[in-house]
Amino acid sequence: MTEQLTYTDDVAAATEGLFSKLSGQFKREHWETLAPYIYEINKLKREKNAVILAHNYMTPDIFYGVGDIVGDSLMLAQEAAKTDADIIVQCGVHFMAETAKVLCPDKKVLIPDMMAGCSLAESITAQDIRDLKAKYPGIPVVSYVNTSAEVKAETDVCCTSSNALKIVEALGREGHDTVIMTPDKFLAQNVVAQTSVKVIFWEGTCMVHERFTPQDILDARQSYGDDLVVLAHPECPPEVMAEADYAGSTAQMDKFIKEKQPRRAMLMTECSMSDNIAANNPGVELIGTCQMCPHMKRITLPKILKTLRDETPEVLIDPEIIERAKVSVNRMLELS
Repeated sequence: MTEQLTYTDDVAAATEGLFSKLSGQFKREHWETLAPYIYEINKLKREKNAVILAHNYMTPDIFYGVGDIVGDSLMLAQEAAKTDADIIVQCGVHFMAETAKVLCPDKKVLIPDMMAGCSLAESITAQDIRDLKAKYPGIPVVSYVNTSAEVKAETDVCCTSSNALKIVEALGREGHDTVIMTPDKFLAQNVVAQTSVKVIFWEGTCMVHERFTPQDILDARQSYGDDLVVLAHPECPPEVMAEADYAGSTAQMDKFIKEKQPRRAMLMTECSMSDNIAANNPGVELIGTCQMCPHMKRITLPKILKTLRDETPEVLIDPEIIERAKVSVNRMLELS
């Protein structure tokens, strides 16, 4: 049973400014059920020297309410490694918590729900990578950061959605006319459209981004007019990317909206990203299709509070896997 906390005067005083920012996302009566958790979590993380990483797909109450470091998955782990926190709480999915542990092996890494998985990360295993290497000897394997630590440990170089093309091109300049990209086939296909390097790809997809269609964009343009700016994540199918005005990672989308301030924008990515951007850009009308990640939505304020109190569940990785996974991450940083 979920613990019920009370909306007190102290809670109101501590969270009223935040509610003003998020009043477009939450009605007052709903906010008063969330604010006590925000208050308690923020108090407890100070007591325990904990830092909360909140991915761009977290709901606004988590993203703005308790997140200390917010952004895309790799950046969260990199920034967490720079802190003096004893405890890291990953508000995102499991592979993100593993990446945080790889980059912060001496810190205690917690995740509020171990069942917060990822269809993309779960589409490939370390054995799959070994099999690919055996089938295509000498061809480097580029794996998306949206993979487990065990997959990273078998990988030659990691990539993100924003630097995938740069990594593939860098390998091409090193003399590799062919690379293997895993696990997202759409990210790989979108890279293929921009490079002369041959790409062998895995058949994985993100259950959120694979649902978007070109018709979603065409329908939106018909409803909202030519001033609608459509931004698509590279995990979307190539035919969706072809209809969009801009392609970019979650961080790149956020930067685009902040800098360009379009009158209307539609994001072809997870729902909460639009909510979070809307809160920071009140002059931009965020519209469009909403595809929700059920795994991301397993992370809630009550679960965050419980995991901070109990310091469990903890993400543990074999030290040998950590060291090998670091190699592919560091190789990415060198090439990008």
